[in-house]
Amino acid sequence: MHLTTPRLTLREMTPEDAPALQAVLGDEETMRWYPRSFTREEVDEWIARQITRYPTGTGLLGITLKESNTLIGDCGPVWQTVDGPPELEIGYHVHRDHQRRGYATEAARAVRDYAFNALACDHEIDHVISHVISMIRPENLPSRRVAEKNGLTLSRVVFWRGYDHCVYRLDRQHISQAALNQDAAQ
Repeated sequence: MHLTTPRLTLREMTPEDAPALQAVLGDEETMRWYPRSFTREEVDEWIARQITRYPTGTGLLGITLKESNTLIGDCGPVWQTVDGPPELEIGYHVHRDHQRRGYATEAARAVRDYAFNALACDHEIDHVISHVISMIRPENLPSRRVAEKNGLTLSRVVFWRGYDHCVYRLDRQHISQAALNQDAAQ
């Protein structure tokens, strides 16, 4: 998997990305909506888990700035079992030094378009991807705005992994092919 936007490249991560990703997932401020920041060992496990997902067309990708090739976070489609059948989540983390510049929105939009266009059908469960979600803690207003900017709307609130989460959702039927193509051109 390799996605590009005007300012970003989203690419499969490798173990060599661990130090840069540790700066993101190990940062207390960046990870304030998680129970805690990640240790280096947890970052290594996080990357290894993504690598096992890549052959299925899913997994969090490293977000790199085109101008410098600096890894500033991760974003990608990941199957989550929330409160029923698995749903395809668009997840994202951007280091605090790069937040509020539109990078998360840009990366998540590319992943949304990839999910509905390129991924389109989950061959493991043999059905067309009908929707995508993003799971966001209610207090995390910046991430909620990212989801909303990409067309997702609040679907429900669930208690998941010890915390309330807003489940934002976008159904395939609510996004036109023209909108996907227009976003891809921007």
